[in-house]
Amino acid sequence: MIKAVVGANWGDEGKGKITDTLAEKADIIVRFQGGANAGHTIVNDYGKFALHTLPSGVFYSHTTSVIGNGVALNIPVLKKEYDEVVGKGVPAPKLKVSDRAQMVMPYHILFDQYEEERLAGRSFGSTKSGIAPFYSDKYAKIGFQVNELFDEESLKEKLKNICETKNVLLEHLYHKPLLDPEELFREMMEWKEMIAPFVCDTSAFLWEAVQNGREILLEGQLGSLKDPDHGIYPMVTSSSTLAGYGAVGAGVPPYAIQKIITVSKAYSSAVGAGAFVSEIFGEEADELRRRGGDGGEYGATTGRPRRMGWYDCVASRYGCRIQGTTDVAFTVLDVLGYLDEIPVCVAYDIDGKITTEFPTTSLLEKAKPVLETLPGWKCDIRGIRKYEDLPENCRKYVEFIEEKIGFPITMVSNGPGRNDIIWREK
Repeated sequence: MIKAVVGANWGDEGKGKITDTLAEKADIIVRFQGGANAGHTIVNDYGKFALHTLPSGVFYSHTTSVIGNGVALNIPVLKKEYDEVVGKGVPAPKLKVSDRAQMVMPYHILFDQYEEERLAGRSFGSTKSGIAPFYSDKYAKIGFQVNELFDEESLKEKLKNICETKNVLLEHLYHKPLLDPEELFREMMEWKEMIAPFVCDTSAFLWEAVQNGREILLEGQLGSLKDPDHGIYPMVTSSSTLAGYGAVGAGVPPYAIQKIITVSKAYSSAVGAGAFVSEIFGEEADELRRRGGDGGEYGATTGRPRRMGWYDCVASRYGCRIQGTTDVAFTVLDVLGYLDEIPVCVAYDIDGKITTEFPTTSLLEKAKPVLETLPGWKCDIRGIRKYEDLPENCRKYVEFIEEKIGFPITMVSNGPGRNDIIWREK
């Protein structure tokens, strides 16, 4: 059976913690899209980790970690992350990397930086990890698959041709230093040494695992609202963030994905630009940011302070629907324990019309939140393991949101640790 763990919102929902928790009973964990442009923060017995490419199940010795063909693979970043995990006492992860995964090239990162610089105030809030240029090249059919590292003559020829076109842009649009194909080739040969032990046909490996009834987790990056088709375009990422893409990005049969666990925070946060209807500012936002997550709401990759907001039922209902949610994992509920009252965005006001349907970007930019206020519970709920032991107002908050989004909340996270989970039977 395959389960997908994906995000309902803008990313930063706590997917890493949920994947790490579910991985205890899984055999294989797969990253199927995105690159090192976002991270998952994990707290477990080995310590605190910010993972960017490795799947969040690497801390269990019984699991195999897979980097699927849909990932934007930055090989030096993956190797550094692998070495850091092992260096902190974690048993060496069993890692498999798809021979069809494409590689983030050094010039992808440069072009990402140069374009954000050129756009200045009109930029997309990129993490400058090379993701948009990477996926542009992938779909323009001028990307490099991992298997090409092992055909040196073809690689040299392709590098020469691609550098010619890239250098025109570098010289005439960005006015930056030109690429040297020979230098790039030498760098890629170093990558080959790093990645060679892990490369295989991962779709064949996963097919066999499905046939044998193995438990597989697909781990998504970011969330529904950052999907290039269904999100807040153009302020989105460049790969599909939906569970449905897991079949493509991992190379598994769509019918094998039987559970879709969509992660949603008990309040809202976002990194990067784009419409954010329930956003709050000033001291109110600072207080929530300080208390949020484990050590505050800052991007796991960028360290940027996250934008903060109240829970958005409109965005979350849409985000869960577009994922095909079977279960909702509701995270960081413990953070809200300091509030006397908790506002929740239950609808949008767009030019005087009230709606609970998530609109396209041009209308979203005009939307104002319609808030409903619930009483807080004013105590620390960490350490509670049974749903019925939560304070009444805390349970009412969970059940109010469950009713508004229309999908069952079956997991409630009330702390950063692996065991800070309350399971709800539905």
